Amino acid sequence: MLDGLKLALGTLTAVPVPAPTRIDRRVAGRAMTLAPLTQLPLVVVLLLWGWGVREAPVPPLLAAATALVAITLATRGMHLDGLADTADGLSASYDRATALDVMRRGNIGPSGVAAVVLVLLVDAGALAFLLTTWPGVILVALSVLASRQQLAWACSVGVPSARKEGLGATVASTVQPAMVGLGFVLLLCVSALATQWSGSTWWAGPVAMGSAALGGFAVIHRSTRRFGGVTGDVLGAVIEVSLALALTASALLLSVNP
Repeated sequence: MLDGLKLALGTLTAVPVPAPTRIDRRVAGRAMTLAPLTQLPLVVVLLLWGWGVREAPVPPLLAAATALVAITLATRGMHLDGLADTADGLSASYDRATALDVMRRGNIGPSGVAAVVLVLLVDAGALAFLLTTWPGVILVALSVLASRQQLAWACSVGVPSARKEGLGATVASTVQPAMVGLGFVLLLCVSALATQWSGSTWWAGPVAMGSAALGGFAVIHRSTRRFGGVTGDVLGAVIEVSLALALTASALLLSVNP
């Protein structure tokens, strides 16, 4: 379990941690299952920033941009890189080998630029609204956790790797469906309790978590059909898309039920 947490922290965050004593598919599965726990330091930062935004006050757009800077720095921007490469691969060719080759090159194309810019605009718009209220800040924190829980879905048994090497090959099909379901149910319960405690309706959290799951599923399904499975880039795209949908759903819910 400790090796799994070290692998998760080292892979998904900028936090310096000792290398795991061993890395195999069992450890990789644990790392993907524990992915939401790696975001707890970032969640604390976002909660404190949300408090500061409401007390200062800070202009909403500046608050949103600063939150995005923190999220990006906390992950070294690698999830955005994965989103860009996945978008370029999906738009490059219907030939699987060609699309994977485009993704492997790493140089960003027009589709990748558009994907990153549009997702960040959606994030910023939602954050500018959410960070002005305490229920909104709680939903931001829950959205970050939900986006990382999607890695367990992307790496669950039955989802193949698109390549024989790389991060995708290491983590693909390593998480048992029971663990995926258990993690999602726990997240739903935590989100319901957290949003109820924050003063919002209890179902706002679960709806946002469900939106993240829908976004993650859409990316996994599309990538599996086009690339034959998941890659490290696809995992980054899953995180970014699910986060954007969770934040969007949260903002819409609070605008209707403050």
